[in-house]
Amino acid sequence: MIQEVEEKVVLIEGWARDGLSQQQIADNLGIGLSTLKKYRKKSVAIRTALKKGREVSDYHVENALYNAATGGNVQAMIFWLKNRKPSQWKDRKEAQEIELMRKELELRERKLRLEEEKLKDLKDKIFNINVNIVE
Repeated sequence: MIQEVEEKVVLIEGWARDGLSQQQIADNLGIGLSTLKKYRKKSVAIRTALKKGREVSDYHVENALYNAATGGNVQAMIFWLKNRKPSQWKDRKEAQEIELMRKELELRERKLRLEEEKLKDLKDKIFNINVNIVE
């Protein structure tokens, strides 16, 4: 059966280029998705056809996105910048930034505890002075 599928690599590449999902390609071949994945692992020809087809489509979409972004499409510009320069444009905090913020918070909490201990010691000293004066 894998040989029958390998004979259709031109079709597979074309379907991938047209943007069909692997499920849709498997359906077109009359096989299940798990079978296509198994064949993909075993066959260089099938793997290459899927990859080449996707690459062509991706290239066209990338060019269209670039043309839209450089042509003034604000949404395309935002998308481009968030993906090409995530350190400057990404909305969500990265794991490293979150870890840095957590450590900063821990340091602030530690400093606050030290300040509270100093205040408590100062209160105790003032209380002792008052007690000594009264006696």
